[in-house]
Amino acid sequence: MDAELAEILDSIGPRLRALRRDRGLTLEDLAEETGISVSTLSRLESGIRRPTLDLLIPLARAHRVALDQLVAAPATGDPRVHLKPRRRESGSVLVPLTQYPGRVQVFKQVLARREPRLVTHAGYEWLYVLAGELRLVLGERELVLRPGEVAEFDTSEPHWFGPSGTEAVEILHLFGPHGDQARVRTGPPTSDRRAVPYGSTGPHPT
Repeated sequence: MDAELAEILDSIGPRLRALRRDRGLTLEDLAEETGISVSTLSRLESGIRRPTLDLLIPLARAHRVALDQLVAAPATGDPRVHLKPRRRESGSVLVPLTQYPGRVQVFKQVLARREPRLVTHAGYEWLYVLAGELRLVLGERELVLRPGEVAEFDTSEPHWFGPSGTEAVEILHLFGPHGDQARVRTGPPTSDRRAVPYGSTGPHPT
């Protein structure tokens, strides 16, 4: 076996063990989640059994990591991330900054004008304003965030965010499942923070 390949395979077991322990799971917990037997999981983590795709794929899904991250595939030599902006019909632009499904997703967004529409869904969101003013509606509450301000919230609460006026707003937007939220908290509203009247336009139901 190629020495580099052997080194990659030997590193998978300790990585699997670290991921499981970081999540506070026992081998029995992980076996129930993946359908892989406890003995097989133990042998994988100890390096006695060589990993195969039919074992690594369910483990990557369970740990919410990309397969190449689990395997720690060698770098291609080009550290650059090739961004592909996605334009929306409303005129908004979405730029994905991460490519790992199932974990926290990071986007840079330019949100154009659009009517508010409250939505709910499973997950957690974290917003950081880069430029402009962001109007955030959470249930019955409304806030206006300015550059440098942060908000985070549970998306099971009815919510919407977009520009506070007619000008676009630029934000960093993190979205992930529960348990993967950012730890930054917003402080109490400042005296000059204002809520804009409901009905102001904005872009994008989150």
